[in-house]
Amino acid sequence: MSKETKAQRVERIKSEKDGLDVLRDIYRYAESGEEVNAEDIDRFKWYGLYTQNTNLQDENDDTLYFMLRVKLPSGRLDLKQLEAVAEISKRYARGTADFTTRQDIQFHFIKVGDLPAIFAKLDEVNLTTIFAAGDVPRNVVTCPVNGIDKHQIYDVEQIEREINEYFSANRELSNLPRKYKVSVGGCSKHCISHEIQDLSFNAAKIKNGAVLFDVSVGGGLASNRRIASHIGYVLPHQVLAVAKAVTEIYREYGNRENRNRARLGHLLDSLGMDKFIEILHSKTGFALKKEEIQSYTPYAKREHFGIHESANVGRSYIGCAVNGGRVGADGLHKLFLIMKKYGATAVKLTTTQNFVITDVPSQNADAASKELKEIGIDANPSPFKAKTISCTGINFCKFGVSETKDLATKLVEHLQIKFPNFDEKLSFSVNGCPNSCAHPHIVDIGLLGCKVKHGGELVSGFELILGGNLEAEKSSFGKKTGIKFIPEDATKVVESIIESYLNSHYKNFYDYASGTIYE
Repeated sequence: MSKETKAQRVERIKSEKDGLDVLRDIYRYAESGEEVNAEDIDRFKWYGLYTQNTNLQDENDDTLYFMLRVKLPSGRLDLKQLEAVAEISKRYARGTADFTTRQDIQFHFIKVGDLPAIFAKLDEVNLTTIFAAGDVPRNVVTCPVNGIDKHQIYDVEQIEREINEYFSANRELSNLPRKYKVSVGGCSKHCISHEIQDLSFNAAKIKNGAVLFDVSVGGGLASNRRIASHIGYVLPHQVLAVAKAVTEIYREYGNRENRNRARLGHLLDSLGMDKFIEILHSKTGFALKKEEIQSYTPYAKREHFGIHESANVGRSYIGCAVNGGRVGADGLHKLFLIMKKYGATAVKLTTTQNFVITDVPSQNADAASKELKEIGIDANPSPFKAKTISCTGINFCKFGVSETKDLATKLVEHLQIKFPNFDEKLSFSVNGCPNSCAHPHIVDIGLLGCKVKHGGELVSGFELILGGNLEAEKSSFGKKTGIKFIPEDATKVVESIIESYLNSHYKNFYDYASGTIYE
């Protein structure tokens, strides 16, 4: 009898027990202390749990630790929720806490025995880990200043809520071919990175002032490195119907025989766009409109940093940068205290591992910003700190070959000292393996984890990627340069690239990367 393929194993596991049904087993394992079944470990993902690397584990510690991801609808944490996740981090996660590129928060060193208490604490503040991972719809990402930005095109709160409610713990969607990522935005800066989502909706104004939503499908990174295809426009009240129809098509037609060819973009390539749209129209009962309306903001300029007057009178919002998403229990607690002190009630995370304080009283905004700066959170970050993303890395991720979080901080600090007057907005990624969790192919400067030869041995290192950008049809993925180096040389390598750019005749870094490396 032939051995199961990876895809066959996963499909069997899902068919034998729905991922949503593993919750009772989680509580059983927590109470009994028995060894967790390997197939249930796979199902744990449906509740946001991944086994973590043992890199930081004591030699005599054989505990099975997990990373736990918590879904944050709209990326939002109010004060009670912020206090709760800070407590979880301190009490159960050894002080770890990271913001993610899907506006979630995740912890490390989580023990199965602590999960009932953690789930209870999350439930107290109306948070959940359900569908934070697994072959399911992930958190719907949206603009962090939606509803408070005076320049937004459309307030998408109701649309985003309807889509999230449709996805939430939906048993009809608990067995998709692979993970499935959706975004909806009304932002004039197009900050939700629609080009790399499986399905996305962006608001656009037409000549008479009415709003349509452009629909893009099939974007992704890693094995599905593909810029999403724009397929037309719909009216605001039609967005949910399209979201349901596309999701059903993916569930029904997606590849379940090869997990490396199982994302929505792969399905589009196999079906063909005409056939996909034909099926979509048959499910919705209406056709998408064909129009060309708007241009898009380049990736490096998609941000909301600084203090801005809110659409809510007397309030301001503060866009803040965090080093590679690492915030920790201490950072969460200090943020909670500062917000409480100055009268703010909520934050919203961004898709670049940063966050926005949404509603500080305007008279307190400057003082709050200064106090945030004292704890390493910048409302006016340098061009190096503003958009530096880092993945989990080798310390916790089983796929990681290189450390990321500490290196990202070190890189930012080095560049800030070396180039104090640099003012062009750049984007950076420190990615610990050949996959794309930290989006290394869409940034100006990406460090892609790999093994490199050093001193006659293969050791942890990186390859330099340059020239990525998201800008709808003008998008381009960064390309490998062939420049490989050990982590200790990372600051020197990136410094030399920026130095070379500054001494060149190019007017912007994107043209430099395209013209010098690939011509």
